[in-house]
Amino acid sequence: MIHTKSDLLNKTIDIREMFSGDNDLIFNAVQVSDFDKNSQTGKIRWDRYSNKPRMAFNNIALSYEKTPIWEFPPEYEENPCYPFSISFVSDRTIRLKFNLGNRIVKEEQSMMLLKEPAKYNWDVEEGNDKITYSSKYGKVVLEYNPFRIFIYDDKDNIITQTRTFGDSYCLKNNEPIPFSIVRRSSDFKKMMAASFGLAHDEKIYGCGESFTRLNKRGQYIPLCTIDANGAQTKDMYKPIPFYISSRGYGMFVNTSTPMSFDFGSLYDDTLTTYVSDNTVDMFIFIGNPKEVVSEYTALTGRSEVPPLWSFGLWMSRITYKAEDEVRQVAHRLRENKIPCDVIHIDTGWFEKDWRCDYEFSKNRFDDPRKMIEDLKESGFHISLWQLPYFTPYNKLYAEAIEKGYVVLSEDNELPTEDAIIDFSNEDAVKWYQNLLRKLLEMGVGAIKADFGEAAPIFGRYASGKSGHYEHNLYPLRYNKAVSEVTKEVNNEFIIWARSAWSGSQRYPLHWGGDAENTDSAMAASLRAGLSLGLCGFTFWSHDIGGFVRKSPEELYTRWMPFGMLTSHSRCHGEPPKEPWEYSNEFVKVFRESVELKYQLMPYIYTEAVKSAMNGYPMMRTLFFEFPEDKTAWLIEDEYFFGENLLVAPIFEPDCDKREVYLPVGDWVQYGTNNRFKGGRWISAKNESLPILIFVKDGSIIPKVAVSQCTKDIDWANIQLDMYTTVDAEDNQKQDINIYSDKDCVKVIVEGDIVDYVSDNNKEYNFNIIKY
Repeated sequence: MIHTKSDLLNKTIDIREMFSGDNDLIFNAVQVSDFDKNSQTGKIRWDRYSNKPRMAFNNIALSYEKTPIWEFPPEYEENPCYPFSISFVSDRTIRLKFNLGNRIVKEEQSMMLLKEPAKYNWDVEEGNDKITYSSKYGKVVLEYNPFRIFIYDDKDNIITQTRTFGDSYCLKNNEPIPFSIVRRSSDFKKMMAASFGLAHDEKIYGCGESFTRLNKRGQYIPLCTIDANGAQTKDMYKPIPFYISSRGYGMFVNTSTPMSFDFGSLYDDTLTTYVSDNTVDMFIFIGNPKEVVSEYTALTGRSEVPPLWSFGLWMSRITYKAEDEVRQVAHRLRENKIPCDVIHIDTGWFEKDWRCDYEFSKNRFDDPRKMIEDLKESGFHISLWQLPYFTPYNKLYAEAIEKGYVVLSEDNELPTEDAIIDFSNEDAVKWYQNLLRKLLEMGVGAIKADFGEAAPIFGRYASGKSGHYEHNLYPLRYNKAVSEVTKEVNNEFIIWARSAWSGSQRYPLHWGGDAENTDSAMAASLRAGLSLGLCGFTFWSHDIGGFVRKSPEELYTRWMPFGMLTSHSRCHGEPPKEPWEYSNEFVKVFRESVELKYQLMPYIYTEAVKSAMNGYPMMRTLFFEFPEDKTAWLIEDEYFFGENLLVAPIFEPDCDKREVYLPVGDWVQYGTNNRFKGGRWISAKNESLPILIFVKDGSIIPKVAVSQCTKDIDWANIQLDMYTTVDAEDNQKQDINIYSDKDCVKVIVEGDIVDYVSDNNKEYNFNIIKY
């Protein structure tokens, strides 16, 4: 078992640093032996090298040099052969597994996977010193000597291939880092650098909720959960070991250990995956972005659809501290005719702010159960903040320690000042869920699962594993615990989580953490949401207006409509966040932004259901919908909201227009009916709200009248906004499935005639508006 130490508590672990040690051994993948085509297993010979200093014209550099064995007894291999396998999960998915030793590794069910995938057969053909497996979507060629793996698409194009020691064209033979293993001299632990080629124009996306540039090409991405403390650094609350390439493939590394991706930052034509595990388990998916994400989520799970009310406005600040204050906010929202479904109470509902003991303050909340009941009658659900860390002054601190429910250090002490719940301990999970259960049974609608990124890397866990394996798993275990008890009590899939790892998409939903109140943070939040969405997270939100300080009114004004056109919408952060605390003009923009979302609720909920079915994000990059459009791969400040609405937020202050790229096709600007030809850049001006929205030609956008909460939506009367080109036939037949939380209705429109079939035999009235 690999353990990792750090000079700072929960500092991000940089695995790449392990490959530059002067005293460590490097083993380069050289040759395949004993490969059996039926079992799809064999061995790789790894030749022994070490870093040696070389001087040339007064420059010192490290290069690889073949190193003879100096180990006793002599039975140790100089150039060891370790097992590996190639298998197939579907006709698009390839699995590569590498053992970093001869020890038999106990197979365990990965928490990241829905289940251990069954094997799928590809056609096989043996050749001279190689073997080829093929399906209708691509093929894999394994060359034995030297060891190389080539992945092809269905047009026989190489989409990626391994980079081995013999592939270096550099004057330094260790650049790029080849497909290799490092053995640390400090503890003899092994780690892998799995290197693959990068094409000169290749682009890379994903890796979780990354706030950096959307295209990760040229970036180095450590994957280790950490409190990002904002939205403008490389740190991530939600790192995900998965990426998508513009070359027509994606890759997922099935591990919870700290790892990293180098997308050509060290050497431009090489992508290196650094993994600090004893076994390296990689899945490669062949296809366009939709196909890749669909394959990935079939493997790791897809989001359930959260309850309808969660798609409405969440009103919050840090923090409401008393029952009277909560009731007053609810009253003012209704008084100002601002639709809203959720009031979130953050850190202030305990007797002592931030001291999470799971009990309402008796001094400030007279009757929380009745408060929740009354608010629900008015169409409001309550969300509550909490976290899984107990400070020494928390009354649960001693109980958690005494019962053995917390993470300990190797010397059986607390590794931190706080007592941190050990979610790998089943009894601890039950105890924790009982704390939440009493709140949910009181009527609470959602639990905010805050933090979760700081599980001690050097801790000892009930699973029997160290923090090296449990640190990144902690958010997944945490998300699962909150989601399951909420489903058990309320029969709804809903949490509000900050941290995540691969598989967390099964437990919606997540928000983008503590964004700064700046234009740059607003843009970075969009990039992060798009990156996370490409990793199979269907639902996502962010703190509208920014979190850290009071939102500047002008910024808050531009952020509002953007925030409404994400799957979930919460106004949260340093007070004030309530619109009436700003100008009358802001109240108007705030109200109109929220009304836009409630009018579009049939479209939004329909897209939510469709997206969840396929594992797609609701917020989508342009290339997700238009993968053949080369310009679409370059756009990071626009997005699709569902399949048919292209959204371009305004990121510049005091600006009422911006340049927008429209993909190929015809487009209608929402709210103006201005028409544009796509496949080009346009300059467009926003109208009543500071945002630009374009509807894809041929779309039907279902809408309803504005209601003050989702439970009052009049689903029986739906307006169908039909967007067609000027020369479209009047009697053109179109159809659409419209989902509500209680029905699915298939609507067929031919000219002005509407026919429909309801799954639950409900009556509908449809009003057609043509654009």
